[in-house]
Amino acid sequence: MSSSSSSSSSEDGNGNGGGSTSARRGGNFEGPSTSRQRAVNEVWPEHFVEALAAQVAIDASHSIGRLAAAPALANVFQVCTTWRAVSRWDALWHRLSRRIWGRTQLLHDTWRDEFVYWHRTAQNFLRGRSAHGILAFDDVDNQDGYTCRCMTISDRHLACGFADGAVRVFDLATHNHVVTLRPHERNRLGQFARAVSGIVINGATLAFATLDGDIYVAIINGGGGVIRMAHEGDVVNDGALVDFTGCGSGRWWVGLYAGAPNRAYHIWDSVTEELVYVNGSLTNPESLMGWRLLINEVTEFVGRVRVVTAIISEEEVEDEDHQLAVAVAVACTSSRLIVFDLRNPDVILGEEESNNRGFIVTSVDVSNDARYIRVDNHGHASVCRVGTLEEVCRFNIGGGGRPGSQRRVMGCMNLGYALMCAGGVITVWEVEHGRRLYHFRERIGEVNAVVANERYVAAAAATSDRIIHLWDFGADQ
Repeated sequence: MSSSSSSSSSEDGNGNGGGSTSARRGGNFEGPSTSRQRAVNEVWPEHFVEALAAQVAIDASHSIGRLAAAPALANVFQVCTTWRAVSRWDALWHRLSRRIWGRTQLLHDTWRDEFVYWHRTAQNFLRGRSAHGILAFDDVDNQDGYTCRCMTISDRHLACGFADGAVRVFDLATHNHVVTLRPHERNRLGQFARAVSGIVINGATLAFATLDGDIYVAIINGGGGVIRMAHEGDVVNDGALVDFTGCGSGRWWVGLYAGAPNRAYHIWDSVTEELVYVNGSLTNPESLMGWRLLINEVTEFVGRVRVVTAIISEEEVEDEDHQLAVAVAVACTSSRLIVFDLRNPDVILGEEESNNRGFIVTSVDVSNDARYIRVDNHGHASVCRVGTLEEVCRFNIGGGGRPGSQRRVMGCMNLGYALMCAGGVITVWEVEHGRRLYHFRERIGEVNAVVANERYVAAAAATSDRIIHLWDFGADQ
């Protein structure tokens, strides 16, 4: 693997919640003076200090950014030995890893190690420090198998869906091609009816859907490529399944359809695999486009849907750990974007109209902290909160798409950063203030699919030569 870097800026190097010396001595979270340490030590019990340290870190994360949490904690731990002892409590790091970095599964020895790892990895993302590698495959049956249409990423696997119906799964740690999953042979309406529309990974289980509405389930590790059909599509009555997504660790699968009136959303309970909801008019104007996808190679994109867990309660809750969190879908076409609660899909939580500018469907994505991004055809990007549609920041990506040429911009986002590929160049923005950070050195041409999580970015070129590009920002890469 070759190493690439887009910035030469230095970091403190400890990444363990200590921050730099200057950050520890000053800033918005400067610690109490030494003249007060003895009194504070004698009065405040350790559990109170733990709660205070957590709140200081969370407040710093909300007001400044996630990377500010570590310097804020360092100031707290400097007060006295009793306060410093709290830094050894794994319960504190467990809470902060979940609240600040969204980590619910322990991948390292302790939760403190977990927090340190994701702090350092976020610093790498900020500075553009990554290693570029290539994931190769050679099990292609026909020319259609070269075209990657969608990607999904987890902590351990990258799954890529192709126009010939194949889903290829790669191990992120070893870069090995793990397995290829293929849909069952049956009579289909249209040359591209078996093209993959979307993929959901939940632990060792993978679900994927094809354009004609079939949904398959397989076990990634040790499954031997064996899949079973969970739902048989009905393309005549439902139209084309243009996008398919779900909660990576949650309960729902969501399909976005185009071709039949008022059947835009299909929602399944992923536990029982039961179809629980069919309705929606979002894609009614795109019905003809949906049918065309079945017989034509992808040259335009009808719509996109993404699912995220969001806080949508308007009531103030003093303890944010106990706020109401629900699964929310963000669905978009070139003219309209809507947000709805998956428990009650008939109620629209928010809506945006394109106002004749047109949304670039392939720019829409959500992050695990319940924000979404979308770009209009003038290249203007907005990052908004899912629950309220409040705009967090905006920026101009430059060289925006034109109606009918939406493949020119392909986007995704993670907790802190938005990535947009235009003209073969992937550019990174931070999503607190919309500041442009850097672009990837590797030019891979027009991108057909791109995905990111907190450690990896993967992309496939529209003219693929049987490779997937992978950038690793991990602290241990």
